[in-house]
Amino acid sequence: MSIPGQDTEVENKRMPLLQHLIELRQRLIYSLFAFFIAFGIAFIYADVIFDFLVRPLVRVWADAGLTDKRFIFTAMQEKFFTNVKVAMFAAAFVSFPFVAAQIWMFVAPGLYRNERRAFLPFLLATPIMFLVGAGFVYYVIMPMAWKFFAAFEQAAMPGEVAIVLEPKVNEYLSLVMGLIFAFGLCFEMPVALSLMARAGLVSADGLAEKRRYAIVAIAVVAAVLTPPDPISMTSLAVPLVILYEISIICARLIERSLESAVAGEGA
Repeated sequence: MSIPGQDTEVENKRMPLLQHLIELRQRLIYSLFAFFIAFGIAFIYADVIFDFLVRPLVRVWADAGLTDKRFIFTAMQEKFFTNVKVAMFAAAFVSFPFVAAQIWMFVAPGLYRNERRAFLPFLLATPIMFLVGAGFVYYVIMPMAWKFFAAFEQAAMPGEVAIVLEPKVNEYLSLVMGLIFAFGLCFEMPVALSLMARAGLVSADGLAEKRRYAIVAIAVVAAVLTPPDPISMTSLAVPLVILYEISIICARLIERSLESAVAGEGA
């Protein structure tokens, strides 16, 4: 059901296809420009960013009294490409809000006023929840996981060979980036389910009825994404279950707001 004035509002903002393509190109250029600026700055400070990413492992070593630990690279070009990856990772992280704003500025004129008001909170919540997930894996999961893996070192004993942990810079970075992106995406669950509820694809009662299946799926995801120790898996599974319950609450609130809006239109 369309609200009076909305069709006129969208009609006044219609533009030829060529103008849409020109505007899309402009938004893409702005987004790429922001990304490359962030990439250039991040590449200059790549070593600082990498030091920040390795800090959880360094703290594990420091707590164990190991001050002579080091990272290695075995190929001549490995550290350079690692710095490139670090810069790309940081640039994508920093430039995402600007890119999201460009997407919003391109899409918003084609939406009704009430649709813009409904969609904007989800767009704003997306980077916030990703940042929460990234912070959770960095400050909670990684220290526990690195401590677990570092415990497999073996000192030289009679009849035994010494096993020493000396991580490669590119392998460590790939592991950390994978964990941060995985946890960041997992923490987008309330945003995704709330948006689906807003679109009518899921309901609060349906989510509640499928809670047991969701818990099983969360346990599988936690087992796949985290290191194979119960502490790390539980540290991801428990927050995801809580986020699923929050998603049910958000879906219920959205349904009530939609019912109120329909009742208001009927009145």
